[in-house]
Amino acid sequence: MEQVEHEANRLYEYLQAQLPAVAGFGVRVVLAILVFLLAGKAIKWALKLTRQSLEKANVDKGVVQFVCSGLRFFLYLLLVFNISTSFGVKESSVAALLGTAGVTVGLALQGGLANVAGGVMILLFKPFQVGDYIIQDQSNGCEGTVSRIDMYYTTLLSMDNKNVVIPNGTLANSTIMNVTAKEHRKLEIKVGISYKSDIKGAKKILEELLKEDPDTRTDEEMVVFVDELAESAVVLGLRVWVATKNYWTVKWRLNERIKEEFDRKGIEIPYKQVDVHVALSERIDYNGNT
Repeated sequence: MEQVEHEANRLYEYLQAQLPAVAGFGVRVVLAILVFLLAGKAIKWALKLTRQSLEKANVDKGVVQFVCSGLRFFLYLLLVFNISTSFGVKESSVAALLGTAGVTVGLALQGGLANVAGGVMILLFKPFQVGDYIIQDQSNGCEGTVSRIDMYYTTLLSMDNKNVVIPNGTLANSTIMNVTAKEHRKLEIKVGISYKSDIKGAKKILEELLKEDPDTRTDEEMVVFVDELAESAVVLGLRVWVATKNYWTVKWRLNERIKEEFDRKGIEIPYKQVDVHVALSERIDYNGNT
């Protein structure tokens, strides 16, 4: 019992001796948490100020998003570095640790670094900007309106309001069709008529429809032509310039008007068909019967 009491006294004295150090460590932890929270708000304020300054300078929206994304990463890394040094960790040790971690993470995340490089390439050469409608022309490609260009990923908004997130490295190495890069697009529509129908009459109808439509550009090239003599139909085509924002509206409206006018004027739009001719021949059997 005396030995147990002696050990208990030693433990009590040890705890009393360490109490100031434990309390000091706890205070530093609490202060570090407070500093992190306050610095986080300051970082958000700095990012907001940076964004507003860049927008006032009429900087491209994609560049603003990319810069703010990279600045956020750098500021939080600097904050963690300062908090670590406040706990007594030497700057040289932190620098060595960051260097080693950087090499390790760089080897492990080669795709991530490729995404960063891809984002820089996108911002430098500007194959598209925020607000453009693009089509990724490759297997399993996707399309949509560009809503964000971040450090690692570009976000598209699809026609049915889905977010499509694509790595920047993939976009930088893909063939991209920027649908809305130009103010005007050439609309092409093809329609088949039967071989019995009046070709000149059908062409005249198409020409009148193009001139009557309010959104077609009559000051630009406008042409109606015979595109192909197909198996089941004579394929007529038309080409006309329209504003990019009105492309689909004009296309859908002209398709409907063509069908209505062809029906009204008796121009037949045939189904795909094949004519089969059967030849009958006489056969004489051994008895002389046919």
